[in-house]
Amino acid sequence: MPVSSQIVNDIGVIVFSNPPLNPISATAGIPQGIAAELDALEAQPGVRAIVLAAEGRMFSAGADISEFDRNAAEVGGPIRALIARLDACRLPLVAAIQGSALGGGLEVALGCDYRVAAQDARFALPEVTLGLIPGAGGTQRLPRLTGAVRALEWIAAGSTITAKTAHEAGLADALAEGDLRAAALAFAARVAADGRRRPRDLPLNTEGFDEAVAALRAKPQNPGLRMAVEAAIAAVSAGQGADFDAGLAEEYRIFDALLVSEPARALRYAFGAERAVARVPGLDPALRAAEIRRVAVIGAGTMGIGISLAIVQAGLQARVIDLNPEALERARARSEATILRNRDRGRLSEAAATAQIAALSYSSDFSDVKGHDLIIEAVFEDMGVKEKVFTELDRLADPGTILASNTSTLDVDRIADFTARPEDVVGLHFFSPANLMKLLEVVRGAKTSQQTLATVMGFARQIRKVGVVAGVCDGFIGNRMFEEYLRQAYLLLEEGALPAQVDGAMERWGMAMGPLRTMDLAGQDIGWNIRKRRAAEQPDRPYSRVPDLICEQGWFGQKTGRGYYIYAEPGAKPGVDPEVEAMIVAESARLGLVRRQISDEEIVERCLFALTNEGARLLEEGIAARPLDIDTVWMNGYGFPRFRGGPMFYADRVGLPKVAARMAEFAKGNQGWAWAAAPLITRLNTEGRGFAALNEGAK
Repeated sequence: MPVSSQIVNDIGVIVFSNPPLNPISATAGIPQGIAAELDALEAQPGVRAIVLAAEGRMFSAGADISEFDRNAAEVGGPIRALIARLDACRLPLVAAIQGSALGGGLEVALGCDYRVAAQDARFALPEVTLGLIPGAGGTQRLPRLTGAVRALEWIAAGSTITAKTAHEAGLADALAEGDLRAAALAFAARVAADGRRRPRDLPLNTEGFDEAVAALRAKPQNPGLRMAVEAAIAAVSAGQGADFDAGLAEEYRIFDALLVSEPARALRYAFGAERAVARVPGLDPALRAAEIRRVAVIGAGTMGIGISLAIVQAGLQARVIDLNPEALERARARSEATILRNRDRGRLSEAAATAQIAALSYSSDFSDVKGHDLIIEAVFEDMGVKEKVFTELDRLADPGTILASNTSTLDVDRIADFTARPEDVVGLHFFSPANLMKLLEVVRGAKTSQQTLATVMGFARQIRKVGVVAGVCDGFIGNRMFEEYLRQAYLLLEEGALPAQVDGAMERWGMAMGPLRTMDLAGQDIGWNIRKRRAAEQPDRPYSRVPDLICEQGWFGQKTGRGYYIYAEPGAKPGVDPEVEAMIVAESARLGLVRRQISDEEIVERCLFALTNEGARLLEEGIAARPLDIDTVWMNGYGFPRFRGGPMFYADRVGLPKVAARMAEFAKGNQGWAWAAAPLITRLNTEGRGFAALNEGAK
């Protein structure tokens, strides 16, 4: 049974279980079961108080987000009804909290009179990160325990706080020494005679609230969360009147309205998609990932440094191997400087920083690849160079060692054929800076074994990355789509836009950085090399000459001080470059194009619908298994805003018929060949379906 109860020395104990995260799921019968056991215990003579506890390592991760696409009454109703039942109980209630009490789980605990927490417990109301606010009394009860200012700060940020902080603030009434259940029983026995002490009945401290609201509004806000932050302010403010139930009703109204808002829909989708990508279609779920403890990284350049840092940050051993001793020393200096900077900024303890530095080693002897569970090649993006490395790895690496390439565009199957063990070869495409970026494209070759795939997906989780499986093609998922995104950005320049307008339109829409600023940051020379190769391989897909004209000047972006923009120093804000703008205008004239006014709306549609169209082709070819895989790549690797949900989700929200109609209009213009609709879009439109249907079919 998911909920059970017993009586221990005249204290009732209700225990619920919904492993592994104990969500307060109506589908699993958790809120209904707790209420039923409460009825039973309250009817028992001699019971003086009740402890509410959970099985397992966690009290509760909150409401079941998979249920949030139902109507508002079904989403909030069961938990709200349970907490109303807790409010009506005649006996004192004590929540025993281990692990984490999050969201709706914490709101259930707030419906009790007291909270006893394990020393390592964590508390949070993180709903704002999903575009919501607490919707079962959290904005009303938490302020009465901690004060309105502190509660608003935590709710508006979705902050996670420790048991110690919770105890100091009044959220937790006691911290357990030793056995939590025993401590909660003892606490309940002590307060049993005092009767109820409902949080709703406590006085509310609002000192400094107006100033806190002003400070919160003055902070830069993620545009996707701004609505939820304002809603949190409104809900906490609504609770400052004398009528608690009126404030509660206002919270419910605000939550229910946010539930169906576009940002909340997208953020919920993003949350679920990031978890779904770990369930790889076609991969035997019974396969267990082999343990990865020691990793060799070939190449001491920027990517090799970032990858090795990501590895040691996760508590693993990393050895950087490069034949150039000077490159190794530079890598050592940069890596240690990064670790020490994190220590100095309070992100790492002294012990953790020392451990990370100790976990990094360096070698100029290629034979030192022996003794590692995984080897990641991170050398220059050239097939000839890759061939030399993998030929040596095949000769020297231990049998069974996984051999991975960090290539961003090259054919992983060709790389695997440089070895006699293609089943052990896989692509691991990290995104720069590799120690910070969450995305890891896992490229499954034609001969990559299921065991290899299962192990590297487990490795992605070990190093706290979001691993997404892609098939083999030029650019895999992310960079192949990025090519079409950039193609439209460049064509827009030819037709009448200038760099600041293109980037500004995309950034105002929500992209973390516009396409041209992105290329300046990444280095224009990287894209130039790829375009040269693709121009030879794909002569039927011509490129704009604009980026090449800039590269021919030696202007490669921030690292050279000039690209599409001028930079006073690396990392500085971009400044308009009149010479680049003149070059763009001259190129339009050479092409015989009459420059025209281009709206921000056209810029956004062309850049985004180019992504959607290429994403549809990837789905048709099996390079991406599901639209959610594509969306997760773009949200975690390319700055696509989570509150838009990814290019495929966004296309569904716009409506595929409208997307197809706009593409047909664009096909009448300059370089219209690029707007030939992917057959999948045509088929889905004919069937009256969207990309979401393919997520369900491929799970």
